[in-house]
Amino acid sequence: MRYIIIGAGAVGGVLGGRLSEAGHDVVLVARGAQYEALRAGGLRLVTPDGSSTRPIPVIDRPEALELTADDVLVLAVKTQDSTAALDAWSVRPVAGGSTAGERLPLICAQNGVESERLALRRFRRVYGMCVWLPATFVEPGEVLAAGTPLTGVLHLGRYPAGTDETARLIAADLEKSKLLAPVVHDVMRWKYGKLLSNLANAIEAVTGPLTGQDASALLERALAEGRAVLAAAGIDPVSREDQAAARAGLRLEPFDGSPRGGSSWQSLSRGTGTIEADYLNGEIVLLGRLHGVPTPVNDVLRRTANTFARERREPGSMPVAELVAFVDAAT
Repeated sequence: MRYIIIGAGAVGGVLGGRLSEAGHDVVLVARGAQYEALRAGGLRLVTPDGSSTRPIPVIDRPEALELTADDVLVLAVKTQDSTAALDAWSVRPVAGGSTAGERLPLICAQNGVESERLALRRFRRVYGMCVWLPATFVEPGEVLAAGTPLTGVLHLGRYPAGTDETARLIAADLEKSKLLAPVVHDVMRWKYGKLLSNLANAIEAVTGPLTGQDASALLERALAEGRAVLAAAGIDPVSREDQAAARAGLRLEPFDGSPRGGSSWQSLSRGTGTIEADYLNGEIVLLGRLHGVPTPVNDVLRRTANTFARERREPGSMPVAELVAFVDAAT
């Protein structure tokens, strides 16, 4: 199989780099400065074991690649960019007949739970992937992966539920690439469990690493809303204990001893103008409104993160006390 990594940022870059290192065919899809850097100098992958640079093929648009029946599409863009990517790739012709949407498997390797729903409108074969992969993309052409001895843990399954031979074949390729890839029939339970942990992203992005009691207490308030909302919606996420057990083979080794910024922090640091808060804290807000559960904490976190992104403010520049005051005023 050939892996088409749509979105060669932190997660996509590390997935593509590890798969390429293991001898699998990979094509990266990037844009702007990342595309230019990858085309000119290849992908530099930095891990606790060292660094390597690989000349992986890269394109900047679907029309630049002829798809075949053996291709696997891996969607690794932020959820706010999913619709545009899905629209562009689903209609692409596949050698031998039909389109990517009718014929090829598509994996949603993303935070949140919205992209699978978006994808199933356009693709017949959709797979969810719960991504536990500590990765950083700040400079064009370079991604950092701090996990060791495993680089990441990637639960994989059909959407909305189930498994199949394609999932098992993909998992086998991933597991030859320093990535643990359990194939599970209930992948969305894993993704909802990860969604709860991602409620911290907005707090970290706006105020910095969650090291003090005030930040931890604010996160607990967001989590309490999240758990209440999922219970009201009849959603049973995988427990913290099961998630921790699944990640037992992944140890985080920061390269310089400094805290690693999560995906939302990285969006602010690159000044992209967008952030995924609408599909993390915003998912809890949406479910709360659908099921009559108040979610003022997550709504403030969502709105504040979006303001930071829109105004291109520095990550971590708001004092925790100021954010807590905004939340208190809304509750």
